[in-house]
Amino acid sequence: MKTTHNDVQTCKLLQAGRWIDAKTADFEPVINPSDGSIIAKTPMCGPREVDETVRAAQTAFETWSEAPIVERARVFFRYRRLLEEHTDELAAIISREHGKTRAEARASVLRGIEVVEFACGIPSLIGGQTMENIARDVDCETLRRPLGVCVGITPFNFPAMVPLWMFPVAIVCGNAFVLKPSEKVPLSANRLGELLVEAGLPDGVFSIVHGGKACVDALLGHDLVRSVSFVGSTPVAKYIYETGTANGKRVQAAGGAKNHIVIMPDADLEQTVAALQNAAFGCAGERCMAGSIAVPVGDIAQPLVDGLCAASSKLRVGRTDGDAQVDMGPLITRAHRDRVREYLDIGRAEGAELVLDGSKVSVEDGPEGFFIGPSVFDRVQPEMRVARDEIFGPVLSVIRVATVDEAIALGHDCPYGNGAAIFTRSGYAARRFKREFNAGMIGINVAVPAPMAWFPFTGQNRSFFGDLHIQGMESVHFYTQQRVTMTRWFEGDGREFHDPIWSDRRG
Repeated sequence: MKTTHNDVQTCKLLQAGRWIDAKTADFEPVINPSDGSIIAKTPMCGPREVDETVRAAQTAFETWSEAPIVERARVFFRYRRLLEEHTDELAAIISREHGKTRAEARASVLRGIEVVEFACGIPSLIGGQTMENIARDVDCETLRRPLGVCVGITPFNFPAMVPLWMFPVAIVCGNAFVLKPSEKVPLSANRLGELLVEAGLPDGVFSIVHGGKACVDALLGHDLVRSVSFVGSTPVAKYIYETGTANGKRVQAAGGAKNHIVIMPDADLEQTVAALQNAAFGCAGERCMAGSIAVPVGDIAQPLVDGLCAASSKLRVGRTDGDAQVDMGPLITRAHRDRVREYLDIGRAEGAELVLDGSKVSVEDGPEGFFIGPSVFDRVQPEMRVARDEIFGPVLSVIRVATVDEAIALGHDCPYGNGAAIFTRSGYAARRFKREFNAGMIGINVAVPAPMAWFPFTGQNRSFFGDLHIQGMESVHFYTQQRVTMTRWFEGDGREFHDPIWSDRRG
């Protein structure tokens, strides 16, 4: 591990509207995965910093929750403009600390901006219901009130987009929000915070605290935290959900995935190969919506595998921290790169055919970078580890089947349930697939069926723990609680309360 710049920065915390140094001597390096160099240090905060941050957020919440909702939304109209002005800057930060290509990083920022746009419309969505004379002379109404201090614990793979899934909705709904970003990619989150301060958000309504498990546990156990949103691996999602709910928090915890893409014999081969390549190898496979299992039905299997290997072998793998035009960047860490390589050995040992071996890739100007190229296993069996484990890298497993029934059965045998897609010209096959396949997000001739901001991100099974999902109206419901008021007024008996202002108006 090396340091190539003299400007290695120590990430600060955002607390009560001020950027402050952490009171810890424990730091983790932030690594540029394109060359292995140290570019920053993340403080590993513990209960003391968490308590100070949460208490400041609670104080801010007490005022912010009473601000008119249109004023809360107007902050995010300004924030949207700032995000658009700084999209390229944010993309460059993401590419350097995470390894996404510049195009991938920019696209992720734009998807985050869509959630800000959704949040700006919350004043028209958050209204309650009313019913007159629900009983004799009794009226009933509901309204939605904010919860208090909400927490977001976000992963490394989308340093800007996933935080933007959470805090704009929470804050416009009237909550204060504490973000704990991945210690591997803190720079994007801090820049989002700087822009939010610039947009005019009152001090303390949005906070950032850095750290690892000790920091997370302190947030999960803090009495003033009301809700927790999480995106990450399934084991951690399960831990977050169980610990958070045991401590009385409302929790939404999105976990891992093993997403299937079914290719029917009538699918357009060229379009399908292009879509499958992007689904499997986009973002170097480091996304929970990656297509990690291709399921060709019948005779299309061999042409599909041949076309996919031919196209994917031409993908340009290289550094993403400069201006080079590449199709795929590095993985997040050396350890993760090595773990993905191990799966290539595991698959071969289990009897799968490695028809495209990404371990051979070489990047001349990044010999210390964490690179691995696209890899394809053919003739995989469902019980193999490469078919069951979430590898989280650019490795695609091909399971050949004879019928659509066999393809649907694969989904029912999978413990995850994030996304799935089918490529076909048959409306009958598509209808069966969307009704029967065991996944929460379904694509029909769409390889990565991640919904836009106006619809919920509906993972299920071991891909999600909780009841209300991220994005869409479900997110508004998650960050608010309903209050019901029943009202009856009795006719006066002549001894009316005397209000001089009201009397003047009547007179």
